[in-house]
Amino acid sequence: MRMMKMLIRNQGKIFLVSPQVCSVSRNFSSSCNGSSSEMTVKSLSFANGGNQSNLRNSKGVDDVCKILESGNWGPAMENELSMLNEKPQPELIVAVLKRLKDVNVALNYFRWAERKLDQLHCPEAYNVLLTIAARSRKFDCLEQIFEDMSLSGNSPSNYTSMELVSSCVKSQKLREAFHLIQTMRKFKFRPAFSAYTTLIGALSAVNEPDMILSLFHQMQELGYEISVHLFTTVIRVFAIEGRVDAAISLLDEMKSNSLDADLVLYNVCIDSFGKVGKVDMAWKFFHEMKAQGIMPDDVTYSSMLGVLIKADRLSEAIELFEQMELNRKVPSAYAYNTMIMGYGLAGKFNEAYGLLERQKEKGSIPSAIAYNCILTCLGKKGKLDEALSVFQEMKKDAVPNLSTYNILMDMLCKAGKLETAFEIRDAMKDARLFPNIMTVNIMVDRLCKAQRVEEAYSIFEGMDHKVCSPNSYTFCSLIDGLGKEGRVDDAYKLYEKMLDAYQNPDPIIYTSLIKNFFKCGRKEDGHKIYKEMIQRGCSPDLVLLNTYMDCVFRARETEKGRALFEEIKARGLVPDVWSYSILIHGLIKAGFARETYELFYLMKEQGCVLDTRAYNTVIDGFCKSGKVNKAYQLLEEMKLKGHQPTVVTYGSVIDGLAKIDRLDEAYMLFEEAKSKGIDVNVVVYSSLIDGFGKVGRIDEAYLIMEEMMQKGLQPNVYTWNCLLDALVKAEEINEAIVCFNSMNDMKCTPNAFTYSILINGLCRVRKFNKAFIYWQEMQKKGFKPNVITYTTMISGLARAGNISDANGLFERFKANGGIPDSASYNTMIEGLSNAHRAMEAYALFEETRLKGCNIYTKTCVVLLDALHKAECLEQAAIVGAVLRETAKSQHASRSL
Repeated sequence: MRMMKMLIRNQGKIFLVSPQVCSVSRNFSSSCNGSSSEMTVKSLSFANGGNQSNLRNSKGVDDVCKILESGNWGPAMENELSMLNEKPQPELIVAVLKRLKDVNVALNYFRWAERKLDQLHCPEAYNVLLTIAARSRKFDCLEQIFEDMSLSGNSPSNYTSMELVSSCVKSQKLREAFHLIQTMRKFKFRPAFSAYTTLIGALSAVNEPDMILSLFHQMQELGYEISVHLFTTVIRVFAIEGRVDAAISLLDEMKSNSLDADLVLYNVCIDSFGKVGKVDMAWKFFHEMKAQGIMPDDVTYSSMLGVLIKADRLSEAIELFEQMELNRKVPSAYAYNTMIMGYGLAGKFNEAYGLLERQKEKGSIPSAIAYNCILTCLGKKGKLDEALSVFQEMKKDAVPNLSTYNILMDMLCKAGKLETAFEIRDAMKDARLFPNIMTVNIMVDRLCKAQRVEEAYSIFEGMDHKVCSPNSYTFCSLIDGLGKEGRVDDAYKLYEKMLDAYQNPDPIIYTSLIKNFFKCGRKEDGHKIYKEMIQRGCSPDLVLLNTYMDCVFRARETEKGRALFEEIKARGLVPDVWSYSILIHGLIKAGFARETYELFYLMKEQGCVLDTRAYNTVIDGFCKSGKVNKAYQLLEEMKLKGHQPTVVTYGSVIDGLAKIDRLDEAYMLFEEAKSKGIDVNVVVYSSLIDGFGKVGRIDEAYLIMEEMMQKGLQPNVYTWNCLLDALVKAEEINEAIVCFNSMNDMKCTPNAFTYSILINGLCRVRKFNKAFIYWQEMQKKGFKPNVITYTTMISGLARAGNISDANGLFERFKANGGIPDSASYNTMIEGLSNAHRAMEAYALFEETRLKGCNIYTKTCVVLLDALHKAECLEQAAIVGAVLRETAKSQHASRSL
């Protein structure tokens, strides 16, 4: 087709323009298509010849750039540009844009030039502008440029689309790159083949299968030819993610496109499917490639061996290794290393050593990697001495490398031989190998765990940051070590140092800080750490939220604990068995054991698999909420599921049964626990002593106490209190006093409850004076009596006629904030009446009525008699009226 040409004169220039000129856009970025088949704009100089034009253009570009760099954009700058060149040529515009680096300056100049030209920008100008935006990481303005290019019928060049994607990838903004390609497709642009492959490669490194598949399908829609290599990349990502069906589907699609799998694809499939535990699939690919005439190489054999070893199928790995060896003259070092690791992990060290010798016989000297494999496995099996011997033997064949020394130091530190570890570190330096960050982290972490935090901190302080800078693991070990020692302020200062070093703390570090602040009783600081973490944009993980919830419940903030459990779900996380265990345990401690039942079934519905700790928590909740039968059933379920009940499990059920007087069942369970070799503790014995004592089976309680002491277990104050309470309730007060004295003889200090039990018992058998002696002893030891003890003692002294002491105790009880009950008031009124202190008794009578406490008929009769004797007739009349009203109400209630 012959192209018509229009001659346009403008400022000494001739423009050759295609008739397919688009309408002029008034947006800041209007142009025609960037391809050579569409609008072309060329500037031809005819004034002074080509060389003079080039010089003039170069000077013009310099002059424009000088103005653009002189200050901020505004009317003044626009006037300067207009004075320099009223109608800038496209050639000049492109040259200026190529010089600019600031995207805002470029956009302003682009807009201004467009207004001055009153015609479309050339495609190259758009592409340069897009490139500037991409290199400046100003991705937000790209969509507007795309839109204007689309309206003018243009599209980015292949180079530009590639440059845009590459800029995103280099700055690790992969989602932005994906969005960029989707935006280009929205405007019907065709991104370059290399733009797609670059982004797919970057996404495969971070395992983003869904985005990769979307790009892959777009390439197919655009008609790009998909190679086996690209299929391999996509299949690998899906296989690694464990999405086997999708990976298989892609394989089938590849075959349907008449593409044959190559060696690389088979190797990738074997390795990827094997790593996610699909061993049989890996085997299938191995046999299939041989059937297709593709011979396995060293990578194939090594990958397959690694897959089998990881799956604990060592015998199959040995068979495959021997098969490989039959066809080889030169041994594969990597395959040997893999097999040596396999033997080591299985604890077959003689076979591993034999493989080393076999490798030597074939003329291949084992490398440091082979020896490191053995050392690693010896470390996992705790064979330190053997590892040190192998280390000395290794020096005959290979030079120990940095990993060798790190493995040894880690083993020595774990074994608590820190001094020997320091010697190995010095030997490493003598070998001209200098500690890397792994070396530092091993030493710091192990020293912190050995509670030698100062030494760990000195290693941290002595780091040469030019050679080896601390990473998040280093900070984490030290922050946790300081926190566990109670040095939470120092831990927080180190956290601030981490922030100053431009390192972002992860949830592990925040978990440590929160836990240790709570542990030190500084719960408000713990809450502040959590808020600070959220403000910094760090999302809590499930471990952190579980730990925080546990801390909150331990601090008795029950409602906050409930809220954190709900927050787990609100953040899109799924509560695990630990989450439910913490919640149930916290609610039990707060007195909400009855909620255990509902939470237990909610946990089951969610598919949580209970471990021993979870079973113990739920069983304890059922027992404390009175659902002992359910707890018993859960104990049996626990055994069937293969979880061995612990002393905590048996203790909870035995205590639950004892509290509802099912003592024979409790005792049978107690015997079962002992028969299974469980060391029954004082808590379990105390539950049985308490249970038998409460139902009056004192002899059996004594026998259980005797058995406990014969086993070398010392009764604690709770145990003695259980026995004392049983004796007091059986009114064996002399035996109770003997028991109390035995308790003191065995160096078990009585507590307030002990004295209360004894005082109540003595008062019950009317030994008030003896009770008062224990009362005074209790006061001397600084124990504060409870309401029941006060009431009992007041009543006892009053009944014994010691009304002055009783009244003094009564007034002291009220002065200390105590609230007397009806029994106390009635006892005191009777006591004062009998002591001929009628008006004091009457005053207390009025106080009792004001408090709303019940006044007994007998009390009214005794007080009325005392008032008559004291000739207090007006008061006697009031008491008589109350007595008549009481009699009428009692008669009415009987008739009903």
